Amino acid sequence: MHTQFTNSQYRRIADSQNLQPMRRFIPLLIVLLTLTARLLPGPRTIDDSYITFRYTRHILAGDGMVYNPGEQVLGTTTPLYAGLMAGLGLLTGGEHAPFPILAMGANAIFDALTCLLLLKLGERLGSARAGMSAAIVWAILPFSVTFAIGGLETSLYVLLLTGAITCHLSGKHTLTAFLAALSLLTRPDALILLGPLAFDRVMSSGFLKKFLPHSKFIPGNSALTIKELLAALVPTGAWFSYAWVVYGSPIPHSIAAKSVAYELEPMTALVRLLQHYATPFMDNLTFGVPGIVVGIVLYPFLFLLGARAALKASHRVWAWLMYPWLYFTVFALANPLIFRWYLTPPLPAYILIILLGADQLLSTLVKYPGQKSLPKQTALTFFIILLPTFLASRDWQLRPDHGVTRPAPEMAWYQLELFYRQAADTLEADIRAATATRGVPPTLAAGDVGVLGYFTSARILDTLGLNSPEAIPYYPVPSEMHANIYAVAPDLILDELPDFIVLLEVYGREGLFKDPRFVEAYHLREKIPTDIYDSEGMLIFERNE
Repeated sequence: MHTQFTNSQYRRIADSQNLQPMRRFIPLLIVLLTLTARLLPGPRTIDDSYITFRYTRHILAGDGMVYNPGEQVLGTTTPLYAGLMAGLGLLTGGEHAPFPILAMGANAIFDALTCLLLLKLGERLGSARAGMSAAIVWAILPFSVTFAIGGLETSLYVLLLTGAITCHLSGKHTLTAFLAALSLLTRPDALILLGPLAFDRVMSSGFLKKFLPHSKFIPGNSALTIKELLAALVPTGAWFSYAWVVYGSPIPHSIAAKSVAYELEPMTALVRLLQHYATPFMDNLTFGVPGIVVGIVLYPFLFLLGARAALKASHRVWAWLMYPWLYFTVFALANPLIFRWYLTPPLPAYILIILLGADQLLSTLVKYPGQKSLPKQTALTFFIILLPTFLASRDWQLRPDHGVTRPAPEMAWYQLELFYRQAADTLEADIRAATATRGVPPTLAAGDVGVLGYFTSARILDTLGLNSPEAIPYYPVPSEMHANIYAVAPDLILDELPDFIVLLEVYGREGLFKDPRFVEAYHLREKIPTDIYDSEGMLIFERNE
């Protein structure tokens, strides 16, 4: 009896045959690659990470989750990550623990686990080859590595989202609910995925069957359980209750601050997102502008093919398929300043489904039902695994031109943080002396407060308002004060009169530095040469006695 196979079945058989000899070693090799790609560069810590570390330090010092001791202000959007760092710090030196190293090590583990999940998802959705490629790409992709070694919560966030969808597809509803809750406590924009996931879960639970009992389109074979609800509600309820009591609201001040402090053109976020979605493998570094033009058509097309194949493998994957596009839509409409790490969360889904689509297309073209052909397998390996890996590796440098000179992605740029560290070292002796004299620390004002807050003992006035809500009413400032997307509000400085100010010159060029009240109240103490953001140096001011 002759058995007929579909192209999809032939592809799965071929995948199994081609990868079987090395299958047992693939996960281990990818884990080793992931860890090496993060531990080799060493910490290249981003300013925002130092904000979290200062919160963590104050937790361990007994001051609570605050940026300035005695000020009950919620500025961080990642309470779970701050708590995790506090737990690790408790075991490694308390408030003096090496938080940048702890964060890098933890993030390396989180990313390795994400890679293993991508392997599993690829197999579940019909292509072990696509899963392996997605895992390898994620192991070395600068959009993954940069923020792992940069100390951000991004690695944990991506792991929790990927873990939630993996458990959702496997019917592990309680674990899905728990991971979903943790992801929300890591980043509030997790709601973009959690909304569709929750909707799918309600649909599958049979809840709607009570209202539409005769509908053929509403499944109902897996009822919601108390354990599942508790897994979702206990972590989130505990945090929200604590935040209401301590801070007056669970909504971080940083969300409101970012919405008014920056001056952006109406479609700035849309343009940046279009560029990003056209180059998920950083194709522009190899192909330039033509790569963007081609990618803006090619990758959505491949995603569509991959989504079709994924839905055939599991119809419940639809929430994850929607996620990259919902993420795109939400951020394009909100039009925030798109920081580099905002571009990372949708990439695992986007990349895996693109590779699944490419595998679907190429497998059809080479026609598996024929006899074995080495050139066909070589073509599939090249286009599905080798080419994406090559493109993703193009941003890596053997010897960066600043900071630690070990191999690292060029994206892992942190020269600005090094200048802020220089400014912090310049001021810390005087800050300690002033604290000893007055009994309270002096106030240091800055627009980027992470490094300065971590490496000085000053009270910090965050001129953006992320951690200082008193700054928010001063924004937005008039457009003529902007030489860049951000300008410090002169009235904020002159009302608060901080003891020290550290700013890039461009932040005050057209506003603060032209105000005669400021000129009278402050003198320039030091200028650190730099042209970052077209600035004419980093300026350190001290208030006149």
